[in-house]
Amino acid sequence: MRPFVRAVLGCAALLAAVSVATVGEADQARVPTSPAEVRLTYAPIVKRITPSVVNVYAARVVENRNPLMDDPVFRRFFGGPQNQVQRSLGSGVIVDSSGLVITNNHVVENMDQVKVALSDKREFEAEIVLKDARSDLAVLRLKEATEKFPAIALGDSDGLEVGDIVLAIGNPFGVGQTVTHGIVSAVARTQIGITDYHFFIQTDAAINPGNSGGALVDLTGRLVGINTAIFSRSGGSQGIGFAIPVNMVRSVIASAQGGSSVVRRPWLGAKLQAVTAEISEAFGLKRPAGALVATIVPDSPAARAGLRTGDLIVTIDGTEVEDPNAFDYRFATKAMGGKAQVDVLRSGRTVSLMVPLEAVPDGPRDERVIRSRSPFLGAKVANLSPALADELRLDLSLKGCAIVGIEQGSPAGNLGFRKGDVVVAVNGEKIKTSHDLDQIARERFRLWRITILRDGQPISVVFGG
Repeated sequence: MRPFVRAVLGCAALLAAVSVATVGEADQARVPTSPAEVRLTYAPIVKRITPSVVNVYAARVVENRNPLMDDPVFRRFFGGPQNQVQRSLGSGVIVDSSGLVITNNHVVENMDQVKVALSDKREFEAEIVLKDARSDLAVLRLKEATEKFPAIALGDSDGLEVGDIVLAIGNPFGVGQTVTHGIVSAVARTQIGITDYHFFIQTDAAINPGNSGGALVDLTGRLVGINTAIFSRSGGSQGIGFAIPVNMVRSVIASAQGGSSVVRRPWLGAKLQAVTAEISEAFGLKRPAGALVATIVPDSPAARAGLRTGDLIVTIDGTEVEDPNAFDYRFATKAMGGKAQVDVLRSGRTVSLMVPLEAVPDGPRDERVIRSRSPFLGAKVANLSPALADELRLDLSLKGCAIVGIEQGSPAGNLGFRKGDVVVAVNGEKIKTSHDLDQIARERFRLWRITILRDGQPISVVFGG
C-alpha cells in the first residue's frame, strides 16, 4: 500500500477513536464547573427572563350590520343582528413589579377586552392605560393584582452592535411561550415605515405572528427591544425581524408610571428632509448624511434655539445623524427638561445650538361628535393645536378643525372622511373651530360643498342634502 494511502487510513482511524471518545463523554451529563461552561447554554438566562414575558389576548365584539335587519318581518324570520368577535394575539413584557406590561399598540388597538397569561399559566384581566400609535407601543395594567410580579431589567439599545447575540421570547402562532436566538443584523434601520419613528433593531432571530410585543434580550438578560414586525412573503419568519429599541420604550413606560395616558416627548418644531447627493456636494460632504432643515414653526424650540432654514443637522449630543428618521428617534428619546446640543453646518462652518427639550404645546381641543343630519354625522372633531397636529402627523403650523375619529358605519365614514382630515370650508364659510363645524352642520342644505385638507393637499367635494 502506498504511504499516502496508509497516512489517510491512519488519520481516519484516529478520527474514529476521537469520535468514540467524544460520544462517550457527551453521554455523561455533569454540572458545569466554570462560568465559561455555563455560557455555552442560554438556559440560565431563559429561566430568569421567561417569567417576565406574557401572552396577550385581546378581543372586541363587532355587530354585523345588515340593512335588511331594519325590516321587522325579516328580523322575525331570521332573528336579530349577529355579532362577530374579532380577536388579536400577541405577547408582552412585565416592566414594573406592580403589574405594568408593555406590548405593541397594534395588538390591542380598537380592542375592548384584554387578557394576560403569565408563564405559570395564570391569567389576569388587563386594562389599557396608555396607547401610543406613533411608536406602536401600549401599556397594560393587570387588574386585581395584589402581588409583586417579576419585572424584566431594561438594557441600553444604543450599546448594541451588529453581530451581538440576542434572544427573542414570545408566543408565536399561539403555540405557547417560545425562545429563539440569533444575532443583531442591523442597529438603525430607518426606512421601514412601521411607525412614525423609523428606527429599528434588525435581527435574524426567528420571529413569527404572535411574537409582536415580546422581548428581545441580550445575553445579560436585559431587555433591548420589543419585537414588532417581520419581513415576509409567506407569513412566516424569513430571518428578518424588527424590534423597537428599548430606549424608545423607556419614555412610554415612564409616562405610564407617571399616570399619564399620553406619551410626553420633546418636540423640535421644524420639518426636516433627507440629504441627496446634490445637497451633500453643496455642503462639501463625502457622502449624503444628516438632516436638512426645510421649515421652522415660529416660537418653537428650534426657532428659539436659533435653527435656520437651510441648516444641515449633523450631530445631536455628539451622535452622528444619518438621516431625518435617525434624528427624530434620537430627539424623541431625550428626557424632558434641559437641552440637547445640535450641531449644524451653516455657510461652510459648524454651529452648535442648544435646543430646549419641551413638550409640544396643547390648547382647548373642544372635542365633540357631530350628531346633526349632515355629511359629518358620526365624525368626532376637535380644535387643532400643535400637540394634536403632532398626534395626527400633520403640519404643526396648521390651525382649524380636524377630524379625530369616525364612528363605524356612520354617514361620515361611508362618505369617505378620515381621521386626520382638516375641514377648511363648508358652503363657502371658513371653519376655524369645532364649534363652527358643529353649528353649520345643523343647517339644512340641498348641496354641501366641502373643502378639506388631506396629506397637505386640498380636496373639494359636493354632497346632496
